[in-house]
Amino acid sequence: MPELPEVETVRRRLLTCLPGLVVRDVVVNDPLVSAQSEAELRALLAGRRIAGLRRRGKYLIVDLGAVEGAPGGAPGPGGGPTTAVIHLRMTGQLLFRPAPADRPPRFIWRLDPRTDLAFRDVRRFGRLWAFDPSAEHEFFARMGPEPFGDAFSVAYLRRALEGRRAPLKSFLLDQRRIAGVGNIYADEALFRARLHPLRAAGSVGSREARRLREALLETLQAGIDHEGSSVESFVDPAGQRGSFQEILSVYQRTGEPCRVCGETVRRLEVGGRGTHYCPVCQPRRGGMVRGSRRLRGSPVPPRGGKPPDGAPPRG
Repeated sequence: MPELPEVETVRRRLLTCLPGLVVRDVVVNDPLVSAQSEAELRALLAGRRIAGLRRRGKYLIVDLGAVEGAPGGAPGPGGGPTTAVIHLRMTGQLLFRPAPADRPPRFIWRLDPRTDLAFRDVRRFGRLWAFDPSAEHEFFARMGPEPFGDAFSVAYLRRALEGRRAPLKSFLLDQRRIAGVGNIYADEALFRARLHPLRAAGSVGSREARRLREALLETLQAGIDHEGSSVESFVDPAGQRGSFQEILSVYQRTGEPCRVCGETVRRLEVGGRGTHYCPVCQPRRGGMVRGSRRLRGSPVPPRGGKPPDGAPPRG
């Protein structure tokens, strides 16, 4: 958290206000936010006009043009275009024209006309990178396809699942297989697909794979339509909360009745992550993975960098 829908919400909001503004200065209040120094970030970002914003999985990408007036627009710190990548991780918030706060933001972009883009992050896991655009391919080389892209087909999903002994939940969280999916949307997608989170990924048949793909796309699109899930700390750049948490089917609903069948929603641990499911809507069938333990609050125990080498981590 934030996951693909939250980062897409941030991108869409910032797309209405950032392009055309110039980064006047970069202030780093927490050196842990980047493997690059404040001076390095300033050399790569300051004086450049923001050209656009993109997203890759859970990563926000900001495209900046060459320093205006730089001779030949030489690449890199010399004045050429720059790519900035921001990962919000668990509690990161990008705020446009932020209100005063008790704690200073981890970094600030001073923009012209006079305004700020601030990065607040209570748990301090978020990161910032800046590099020449030519390094972007290598930076994201190990990430899987975008769920809404053409590469994420049923055929791709069947190939990616084949022979995998990991639980389906762990498979969905692996950014090398599918980009952008995290804990909330994995639980919700598996519920929509009527698949148990402990099913061995390789046991999923062709019809189930098609159902899983459709459920994942529907779940992510619903998250985008509801402008993200503010289960914890997520807000958009204007400080507004999303509303996807209001329609969650299983995530963080342990002990509550399933919205479809009325059975009690249960909670277990899969790959170290709290996982929520309905035992009736998501029956235990096919290959099941053992070894996950019950978490507190579950009523029934289960059976059974720096660029370019700073490649995105799993999750």
